[in-house]
Amino acid sequence: MSQIQMTETKRILILTADAGFGHRSAARAIAAALQEMHPAGCIVEITNPMEDKRVPAILRDSGADYDRMVRELARLYKLGYEMTDAGLPSVMVHAVVTPMLFEVMRDLIRQHQPDAIITPYPLYQASLGAIFALRRRHIPLLTVVTDMAPVHRVWFHEAADLCLVATSAVRDQAVECGLSPGKVKVTGIPVNPRLAQGSEPAGVRTELGWRPDLTVVLAVGGKRVGHLMDVLHVLNHSGLPLQLAAVAGGDNEMYHQFQSTEWHVPVHIYNFVEDMPAMLHAADCIVCKAGGLIVTESLACGLPILLTDVIEGQETSNARYVIEGGAGELAHTPLEGLEIMCHWLAEGGELLAQRARNARRLGRPRAAYDAAELAWAAAMRGPRVGPERHVSDLIALLKQHGIAWDS
Repeated sequence: MSQIQMTETKRILILTADAGFGHRSAARAIAAALQEMHPAGCIVEITNPMEDKRVPAILRDSGADYDRMVRELARLYKLGYEMTDAGLPSVMVHAVVTPMLFEVMRDLIRQHQPDAIITPYPLYQASLGAIFALRRRHIPLLTVVTDMAPVHRVWFHEAADLCLVATSAVRDQAVECGLSPGKVKVTGIPVNPRLAQGSEPAGVRTELGWRPDLTVVLAVGGKRVGHLMDVLHVLNHSGLPLQLAAVAGGDNEMYHQFQSTEWHVPVHIYNFVEDMPAMLHAADCIVCKAGGLIVTESLACGLPILLTDVIEGQETSNARYVIEGGAGELAHTPLEGLEIMCHWLAEGGELLAQRARNARRLGRPRAAYDAAELAWAAAMRGPRVGPERHVSDLIALLKQHGIAWDS
């Protein structure tokens, strides 16, 4: 009997959400790594529980509300983020969310019968833990934190067997919040496995139609990206020897701005792109917001980062990580952006090269593979009988909301 025939197929369920691009991107990255590493023995399924109509609208619509909040109600968003980032409030968040998601999670487990569960989203852990406790059957659960230190403490929950984090600072925070040190692993934030595969920038530029003789400034926008167009405007009139690759990130309004601008430097305009790894490998630096996904991808490719926007609270730590690590700078004004770029390109790009070395030092291009290997090991161990626990308070909570907990 061959080795493949002897290997039992394992099912891994990844539970994600669409509040921003980072959660789903991390899910896809881990799934791709698992399918590459274990093509014959692993079935990976990605689902978003929030799409179930039984989930209350306050959670189900969180993706669209997230976009609106961070753009139009930034101060209110920051206040809510900070108010819930404390011990008692975070416990209350889990207590509120558990009955909201219990039935959906229970049915997903019945449907998929997973040997392990991965979640790059923090709000699913409590309801999963409740199901494990009531059934006395614990399915290995890995939480993948998609932000840099400090992160919101709602990420840290006892139901997780492993908590995979971006940095040692997040690991320390997780332990301070009560997780066992053995549960916390520093893997980095998972990014597309293709970012770990080297490529020749000159060849990629030729394929993309970019000039090989000019510095490429990759500018990545989107619905939640502020001040990007203002920085591009000053670069457009700077006279610097560069070319721009401007990606609107699916924001049609920004895409129209790109198209209607009178450009004085070579420019390549895109709306939404599928092959971002190729562009990241081919660019010399990037202009973007401090989102966890784009920052992590850029560092994985060794790209210096010029930040134009930071969502206070959630993205502050990402910006601090980049700046303190010497991999980039924050432009508070368009003129600051121009000044930074002039410094980077001076003396033959000496500072740009230094920023790139620092970015490569901070980057973890193989994070998805590391997370996938830990998930595979967990799936190989599989579900186990859970310990007897006092669950009367949990049962009372579910009964209070009319949930048939024992069905």
